[in-house]
Amino acid sequence: MQSLAQRSLAVLSCGLMSSGTLALLAAVPVQAQSRFTDTQGIWAQACIDHLASRNIISGYPDGTFRPFAPVTRAEYAAMLGKAFPNAAVVRAPSMFNDVPSTFWAASAIQNATRTGFLSGYPGNVFQPNQNIPRVQAIVALASGLQYPTPPSVEGVLGQFNDAAAIPAYGRAGVAAATAKQVVVNYPNVQFFAPNQLATRADIAAFLCQATRAPGAQALVPTQYIAGVATTSPIALPAGQQIPARFPDAERIVLSPNESVAIRLVTAADVRDSQGRVVIPVGSEIFGQIQPAQGGSQFVANTVVINNRQLPIAANSQVIRTIRDARDPNIGNVFRNAAIGSAVAAGISGLAGDRRITPLKVLTGTVTGAAIETNQGRPATSIIRDTLIGAALATGASAVIGDRKITPEKVITGAAAGATIGGAIDPAVQRLVVIDANTDLGLTLTQPFTVSQ
Repeated sequence: MQSLAQRSLAVLSCGLMSSGTLALLAAVPVQAQSRFTDTQGIWAQACIDHLASRNIISGYPDGTFRPFAPVTRAEYAAMLGKAFPNAAVVRAPSMFNDVPSTFWAASAIQNATRTGFLSGYPGNVFQPNQNIPRVQAIVALASGLQYPTPPSVEGVLGQFNDAAAIPAYGRAGVAAATAKQVVVNYPNVQFFAPNQLATRADIAAFLCQATRAPGAQALVPTQYIAGVATTSPIALPAGQQIPARFPDAERIVLSPNESVAIRLVTAADVRDSQGRVVIPVGSEIFGQIQPAQGGSQFVANTVVINNRQLPIAANSQVIRTIRDARDPNIGNVFRNAAIGSAVAAGISGLAGDRRITPLKVLTGTVTGAAIETNQGRPATSIIRDTLIGAALATGASAVIGDRKITPEKVITGAAAGATIGGAIDPAVQRLVVIDANTDLGLTLTQPFTVSQ
């Protein structure tokens, strides 16, 4: 009869190699070019490259590694066999009802169970295609490598904000692996996320730490290794490039004199000179697009990293892509675009009879703008524009004269209608068109520091 701990270890058999799917990778420094097309710049790139160079893991025939995909028990078993080929045999092999001898990972599964890394489930099954949670992946390493249980399990686990979520069967193993600095938590070292499925990048990081020679430099960024004291701040210098994009549309279309607050996201990890990730991919950067030197420029003021809001000083290039709103082909510009409120107001009047479908109208502080732009305007005009704005906000089609605007997504309220009406009285004829994916890369104008 297998113990709960033994059964839990079984869930961990996942060797990132499904019938010849992973390709070898050369060991390279953190910033070097990866042979995988989808790992360049990610937090685990150096680790993935190193393990691939040792034929412990590999990629897919299309040249990808798929670092964020889950890992099956069979794949993990294959990886464990390659990472620890000399592991001691601690028990007799088991024959599982759901692992025929012809199964691609049958031999790896036998080896992983004989060496104590993995176990089966009641009913003499292994469930080779089951995905592995992080806690089971770590417990398997602690068991197979016979890590000693630390004197105070709860004391070690206390560094995790979600320690209470670690199941009873896994607490000793997780504590033992943490003491050996095998536990890697990305993006926040204080959250173990025990029941979250382990990704291919997670497994690579665990194996990198478990196979690292004593005294060797870690290939995983140290700020993600649990149990490593990292109190010194990490910093980026002024002039550092930050790849960023606007995630909500393909373009942003504004009046040259318009300012609007928007949110960007980082398109890749931003690392310091030692290869440590300072700003993870997907971090949010807040600021505003504003007029600058005959065009528009995004100016950043806040970045959110691991749920912490930090001040940042960074600018995009000045975007001087100007289009005439009376261009017969201007309708194409508005497809899948976020547009400024002044431009939204002028679309129908400037586009002739062409139907425009903007995804989002960017208005910034709508109410304040409404008060300012409507000073001195006739009350009837304000009422008319307010009603139009209300119709837009509720998703209805608003008809202005004989021209129709059909928004797919509008985030303005009734006040936006009055704002638009006031802003468009002088017709907007020149537009700044910003490519959301290529024009908004940032450059730090001041050093940026993060305490760990």
